[in-house]
Amino acid sequence: MNRSILIVICDFLLISLLAFSTVDINKVTDQKAQRPLKLELATNQAPDAGKDLAAVMRLALDEERRGRSQLVGELAHAREELGKQQAMLGERQKQIETFQQEMQSREEQAQKLQQEQANLQQQYATAQANLQSLNQQLQNSSAEAVLSKDKLAAMEAELKKKLDESSAMQQQLAQLAQSNQMVLNQKQQLATQLQVAEAEKRSATEQVARMQDEVQAERAEKAKLAEGVKALASKSGELAQEVRENRPLASNTIYNQFMTNRVAAHFDAFRQGIMGTDKRRETQTVLVSDGRNTFALCHVQDTPLTLWNPGTDWEALTGTLTHGSGTVPIGSLSFQLQDPRVVVMPVTSAQARQLGCQVYTISPDPFKFQDAVLVGTKEYYYGECRFEIDASTPDYLKLDRNVLKGMFGKFNPSRGDLVFSRTGQLLGIMANSTYCMMIKNFDPAATFQFGQDMRQQHTGGTLSALYAQVTQLPAKLQ
Repeated sequence: MNRSILIVICDFLLISLLAFSTVDINKVTDQKAQRPLKLELATNQAPDAGKDLAAVMRLALDEERRGRSQLVGELAHAREELGKQQAMLGERQKQIETFQQEMQSREEQAQKLQQEQANLQQQYATAQANLQSLNQQLQNSSAEAVLSKDKLAAMEAELKKKLDESSAMQQQLAQLAQSNQMVLNQKQQLATQLQVAEAEKRSATEQVARMQDEVQAERAEKAKLAEGVKALASKSGELAQEVRENRPLASNTIYNQFMTNRVAAHFDAFRQGIMGTDKRRETQTVLVSDGRNTFALCHVQDTPLTLWNPGTDWEALTGTLTHGSGTVPIGSLSFQLQDPRVVVMPVTSAQARQLGCQVYTISPDPFKFQDAVLVGTKEYYYGECRFEIDASTPDYLKLDRNVLKGMFGKFNPSRGDLVFSRTGQLLGIMANSTYCMMIKNFDPAATFQFGQDMRQQHTGGTLSALYAQVTQLPAKLQ
């Protein structure tokens, strides 16, 4: 047991004894006067307390001794274990040192082996190089020996050949000597033949010159004939073109061409509102070209757009052109400068080929024929009609309603109908039920780019301005 613990125990016992004795004294003092005071009890308790304290001290001392003995035994056992562990640690340390020495020795051996291997490889490379050099020398020596033998054989053959050639040349000299005389004789004969040939050559040259003159004369004559044929063919083509342009087509033919080549135009317009507004229109038209560009055209009433004041601010405008199985999107829509009620939509060459329909041309001479063929684009009626020139409206033709000859359907001309010349060319489009606006060009007054967001184009203001332009036209054209 620890000394400090023993001291604490002793203090605790001493305090306990004092507390017990004090309680007894208080009890004696608190009693009434009738009860007698017993002093022998107090005097007799002190020896018992000392004995108890001694006994306790003795017990504590014995316990301390036993604890110390136990601690000494444990300390001895711990020292013994520590000694064993130190001994084992020493052995391990020796083993580690031995292993390290062995590793170092093996590394040194490995380095020596590597050095020896490098030396052997170098010696092997040197031996290989020497072997190759010896092989090369051996081959060179063999080649030189063979070459010497070949040279000797070649020289012997050459010598034999020279001897043979010498004998042959001697024979040839003898033959040349014999044939020399024959050559001289032939030379004289050739000289005579050369004179005859020169005479024949002069005669042939003169004949060739005459033939060349004849060929040139024939070529000139043929060139004149070819020019005449070309001129005749050109005149024939011009005559055929003139015949086609001046030959009137039947009304049925013109209407059949329209039905075959008509293009369906679809329009969709949208603007935001309380309930939203979605407007859709559809009409039939044709493709027309001015020789440079191609357009599809129709009346503004056949589109979702309206010329009015105030105009409508559309937010989105889309459309397509369809013919047969071909469909192309409408990229933009322009209002014709001459009359904004006529709208045109540009079509590229690739789109025209995709649609696969005939492209009409503008009539170069609208006044060649007095009558024309009018075709309805919505009700599919058609008929022959006569147009008059109105001096007050030079860009328009007035429909003579007294001379109308309907061919199919309820023939009642109205705005948006197409008018074709008797040669099948596009003459114009009906601005109203009486006047036809002649198509001469496609100059735009304003253009809308189709798309899903047109708010930046402010269509309302443009439509109002175009409406003001229409109101300035003569009343009979409105």
